[in-house]
Amino acid sequence: MLNLLFPAVCNGCSEQLQSFENVLCTQCRQHIPLSCFHRSGDESMKNIFYGRIPVQAATSLFRFQKKGITQQLLHNLKYRGQKQISDFLGKWLGAELSELAEYKNIDLVIPVPLHKKKMRRRGYNQVSGFGREIATALGVPFREDVLVKVSKTNSQVFKTRLSRYGSEKIFQITSTEPLENKHVLLVDDIVTTGATLENCANQILAAKDCRLSFATMAVA
Repeated sequence: MLNLLFPAVCNGCSEQLQSFENVLCTQCRQHIPLSCFHRSGDESMKNIFYGRIPVQAATSLFRFQKKGITQQLLHNLKYRGQKQISDFLGKWLGAELSELAEYKNIDLVIPVPLHKKKMRRRGYNQVSGFGREIATALGVPFREDVLVKVSKTNSQVFKTRLSRYGSEKIFQITSTEPLENKHVLLVDDIVTTGATLENCANQILAAKDCRLSFATMAVA
């Protein structure tokens, strides 16, 4: 009855979804601009961090495009309460990563955290479902209590690389013990200049013999 009164719509084009569709309609799923560096061997995303931090592997599911499917999808996830998008994208990417050798040695998945004030306001971390589903696909633990955000910042999505590179320490590790001798997969929604992931990485890599890889929903 609820679906009759409020039919599910595509988070890409807002058209009504068919009974066999979920989150995205078939057409939007076919036209979303995939990046999938993990399938092509393209190291473009990994190279963002060259000379900055050691990264084992880095991939993203799709490319961010303004006024397109990807912008609408992430906008609905972050600002319109469509939490199911996070799980949907995590299952999608997780299924692909579980088949690749460089991701089969991942020991732990953690998300880039929200500041507690933003978490209270939004009610959820838009990356949690994404990371949890990837962890499930890889058969490893998912931890949200290891990395915390200690400084509230404004959105950095559209800042330039130069202005973001010198960002202050805004993340903190609660304990290095869960990270020691581990290969950690850090997940986020979108990577632009890589400043947020770099800031997180500098804290994570302080743990003894810790290795780090990245996976995001989108790359700008």
